[in-house]
Amino acid sequence: MVKRIAVLTSGGDAPGMNAAIRAVVRKGIYHGFEVFGVQRGYEGVIQGAFNLMSFQSVGGIIQHGGTVLKTARSEAFKTSDGFALALQQLKNHFIDYLIVIGGDGSMAGAAKLATEGVPTMVIPGTIDNDMAGTEYTIGFDTALNTVLEAVNKIRDTAASHERVAIVEVMGRSAGHIALMAGLACGAEAILLPEQPLDIETICERLGKSYKRGKQYSIILVAEGVAKGYDIASQISAKTQFQPHVTVLGYIQRGGNPTAMDNIMASRMGAAAIDSILTDDINKLVALRQGQIVTVPYEEAFKSKHKIDLSIYDTAGILSR
Repeated sequence: MVKRIAVLTSGGDAPGMNAAIRAVVRKGIYHGFEVFGVQRGYEGVIQGAFNLMSFQSVGGIIQHGGTVLKTARSEAFKTSDGFALALQQLKNHFIDYLIVIGGDGSMAGAAKLATEGVPTMVIPGTIDNDMAGTEYTIGFDTALNTVLEAVNKIRDTAASHERVAIVEVMGRSAGHIALMAGLACGAEAILLPEQPLDIETICERLGKSYKRGKQYSIILVAEGVAKGYDIASQISAKTQFQPHVTVLGYIQRGGNPTAMDNIMASRMGAAAIDSILTDDINKLVALRQGQIVTVPYEEAFKSKHKIDLSIYDTAGILSR
């Protein structure tokens, strides 16, 4: 019988997911598989939302953000009854392999299915770039460019009005977006979850910049540190500055994927099929030291991708 692959997207959406779906579908069909798209992640598995895909069904999607398969966070999948139903649905639809595109939670679900005999593969997809086991996740580069474009526009207003501009970006537990976007845009201060918040130092730096004749400043704040409005209140209380705050929010998730994200997504999607062909299964497709490799789940969970504090130090020096 023809082998069947199912592919789903789970957790937060990320630009480039469509390119990964496209790669899985087209390379899978090329190698003789039937490929099914699952609507709305693990919730769709439970509900039996499997649709047969074709070359044509993924045409014209690579340039769009989001995911044509939709995504959801399934609380039911975390329950014993929901998980049992998911296993039964995979069996009912004769699915031989499941490819999951998502973050840490999505990989945990795939690893759990693997322990029950369902062969799985995971493609890393999250704009935060904080997933265990890989140095790059699909969506990160697009999010960086979205933040950079927004900051450059905010800078024009900040300069015109001689203001301090605080830009709050995503990053609950990891500051990859804030750090790299801050370096790229030349922010005067970058606040990360990984570094202790030192409001006194920030205020001192703003004062020195003003005395040197700089009439505006940009501060990037990862949401995991504090709310941008709270930082603004503290600065207002300690200095003569009255910062203005912009919370970028979900705008960071959307938009057309960059070339980098579509390239990485296409390569990772193809690598997932190659792994299935060689029975190299139950692994994360990862970028490590510039190479796309596969990493067993148990190993991947042990190696969280952390920020490079030397980059943080460099950004601080260059912003003075």
